[in-house]
Amino acid sequence: MPLKATITEDMKTAMRAKEVAHLGTIRMLLAAIKQREVDERIELTDADIIAIINKMIKQRRESITQFRAAERVELAEKEEQEIVWLTHYLPAQLSDSDIDKLIQEAITTTAAKTIKEMGAVMAIIRSKAQGRVDMAEVSEKIKKKLK
Repeated sequence: MPLKATITEDMKTAMRAKEVAHLGTIRMLLAAIKQREVDERIELTDADIIAIINKMIKQRRESITQFRAAERVELAEKEEQEIVWLTHYLPAQLSDSDIDKLIQEAITTTAAKTIKEMGAVMAIIRSKAQGRVDMAEVSEKIKKKLK
C-alpha cells in the first residue's frame, strides 16, 4: 500500500476514534504533501513523502529546543508527541553499526581523506539511507572520521 494511502487511512481511523491531536498531525502532513503536489504538479512517490516527513521532524526538533529554552514544557511535549506520530511513517531506522558500515563504505568509495570531501561521502549515504537515519548524526560521525 502506498504511503499516502496509509496516511489517509490513518486519518480516517483517527477521526473515528476522535483522537484530535493525532488527527491534527496527520492533517498537517497531508496538507504538506498536497501543497507540494500542487506546487510541482506531480504525484509524490513514497521517497518524496519520506523527505517531507523528515523535514517536519527536523522542524519539530528545532521547536522543542526553543520551547525548552523558553520553559514552555507543554508545547515541547506536544511537539515530541507529533514526532512520535510522524516517525511511524518512516522506514525502519538503521542501527549504529549499520550507519558506521555505510560511512566506511562511502569513504572508501570516494577515497575521501579530508573534511573538504565530506559532500561526496554524504551524497552516497543520502542516496542509500534517506529516511532511515538522522543525517545530522551521520554528518557528525563523518566529521570525526575525516579529521
